[in-house]
Amino acid sequence: MQIEQTPLSGVLILTPRRFGDARGWFSEVWNAQTYAANGITTPFVQDNHSYSRDAGTVRGLHYQRPPHAQAKLVRCGRGSVFDVAVDVRKGSPTYGKWFGAELSAENGKQLLIPAGFLHGFVTREPDTEILYKCSDVYAPDCDGAVRFDDPDIGIDWGIEPSSAILSDKDKAAPLFQNFATPFVYGD
Repeated sequence: MQIEQTPLSGVLILTPRRFGDARGWFSEVWNAQTYAANGITTPFVQDNHSYSRDAGTVRGLHYQRPPHAQAKLVRCGRGSVFDVAVDVRKGSPTYGKWFGAELSAENGKQLLIPAGFLHGFVTREPDTEILYKCSDVYAPDCDGAVRFDDPDIGIDWGIEPSSAILSDKDKAAPLFQNFATPFVYGD
């Protein structure tokens, strides 16, 4: 497995090895022992699978506040996405900064996003599927979002914001300036 640091502390790009032959390839995308040997000990308890029919679908920027804050390990099983994490840990030197990575079925990369970050993605191809592990179960009463095209964050999604395909929840998400973060750096 290859591990790449990003400018945001705790956010990592993980690329599991692929073993190919005439049939295709095999990749071990999660092994608690292998990951622990590399310092990744997040206890994942839920797996999610998301399908987006159209390119330009944006999901995010989402978070789940304590006591059900979630770390995520995100990968693309079909198609491709631009996947984004935004640091919202009060007191962090990178508070309000974002990092994005291209995740695709072809490149096999995964993005590890600790609790304390907003998360979102935009699909680059039709019929894209995202699979992600979460460190806590979904808790609707702790669920929240921040506007994906917030000018204070300034994410370059690679699409015109007006063309984004959004859920009603994401259309109504508040701006970052109105977001009171429940996360603290170092917790």
